[in-house]
Amino acid sequence: MNVIDHVRDMAAAGLHSNVRLLSSLLLTMSNNNPELFSPSQKYQLLVYHADSLFHDKEYRNAVSKYTMALQQKKALSKTSKVRPSTGNSTSTPQSQCLPSEIEVKYKMAECYTMLKQDKDAIAILDGIPSRQRTPKINMMLANLYKKAGQERPSVTSYKEVLRQCPLALDAILGLLSLSVKGAEVASMTMNVIQTVPNLDWLSVWIKAYAFVHTGDNSRAINTICSLEKKSLLRDNVDLLGSLADLYFRAGDNKNAVLKFEQAQMLDPYLIKGMDVYGYLLAREGRLEDVENLGCRLFNISDQHAEPWVVSGCHSFYSKRYSRALYLGAKAIQLNSNSVQALLLKGAALRNMGRVQEAIIHFREAIRLAPCRLDCYEGREQKYEDGIALLRNALANQSDCVLHRILGDFLVAVNEYQEAMDQYSIALSLDPNDQKSLEGMQKMEKEESPTDATQEEDVDDMEGSGEEGDLEGSDSEAAQWADQEQWFGMQ
Repeated sequence: MNVIDHVRDMAAAGLHSNVRLLSSLLLTMSNNNPELFSPSQKYQLLVYHADSLFHDKEYRNAVSKYTMALQQKKALSKTSKVRPSTGNSTSTPQSQCLPSEIEVKYKMAECYTMLKQDKDAIAILDGIPSRQRTPKINMMLANLYKKAGQERPSVTSYKEVLRQCPLALDAILGLLSLSVKGAEVASMTMNVIQTVPNLDWLSVWIKAYAFVHTGDNSRAINTICSLEKKSLLRDNVDLLGSLADLYFRAGDNKNAVLKFEQAQMLDPYLIKGMDVYGYLLAREGRLEDVENLGCRLFNISDQHAEPWVVSGCHSFYSKRYSRALYLGAKAIQLNSNSVQALLLKGAALRNMGRVQEAIIHFREAIRLAPCRLDCYEGREQKYEDGIALLRNALANQSDCVLHRILGDFLVAVNEYQEAMDQYSIALSLDPNDQKSLEGMQKMEKEESPTDATQEEDVDDMEGSGEEGDLEGSDSEAAQWADQEQWFGMQ
């Protein structure tokens, strides 16, 4: 057993700090005497040293050492024979025990993602031939492609993950989020459903999340409820969290809070979704509960956006906007895709009078989650902005609530015929959507909408049944307030 074998055994045992010290010394020895170790041994030392740096979160240094290792591997492949080493008493064959070059590239890609250099991560993984890509490589590629807006290669990579691992549920969600039909996704899992016991729920699960990603909140809720009521899946925290989020999207904040509370009672260490839960509690004025929730989440982990958002909501609703701004910025730093963090920071900026900066954050939130629109207070072209944003959102997904809100906005700018069309589309997606029906009936009662006075428009909006207690609001304020649940911070 030679010294490289000892390094390898320590790495396998998780003794990263020990590996780092010893491999550093051995690499210096090798640099001073190139004949001391064979090319394969030098390659191993570089990889193990880079792995220890990766464990210590020194990602740039790790990338440097992984790059050197790959260069050494190229030199190794050109060597027909392993040179004898003075460090060896028993030589290990070159073909055995060498760290995988594919694994080295994957680790490099991980470093690049941690450094927020996604293009470099894609480049390194793209260089791996398709046949040599493992499921985790395809999964990372799929997520990176999706983040970069490259939908076609993302779909291809997700499908490859499912081909190799048909129960990769996150890959299924990835495909559904990219508008792949639920039936097509289900067909890729049919064989495993039919051959593996106790998987009869999977096809219903796929159906439920297909509804989620097409914006059909009502059917998504009903389908997940049917799953959650089954004895084997009762009290599943992930399903409860999905239900809470769906109720929130649908504007049923009471049920959303109930489901979040049920989920956190089952899992006291739950973090996912707690940012929305904290926001809902803050809106209800339960600031002491929000403060306690934030403390609990920080005790679990401060490396997620959720605790920062929850504390930010407490500050925002306590009118400490500068602190809310800082906490929102910190949350975005941890997770740039956190919609709640973007809305929090945008709302804080807006209330501090920095409207243009706020709009940037609201637009990014809308891009990530089209159903969570935010009003642009302080701008003159509110409805025009809203209509443009809604059209862009509906180009990617058809959603009852978005069509209804677009109809409301079109009424406000006297585009009555198109407003009627939008209400009709909304009702075709959800025949039980009462607000769309009321909007359509209201328009049908108007014999000549173009002659309607501004006063009548105000009366119509105030009689819509939502936010009717707004005091002293004009038609524009009441119209935007009617959609409050979709705007995030109000």
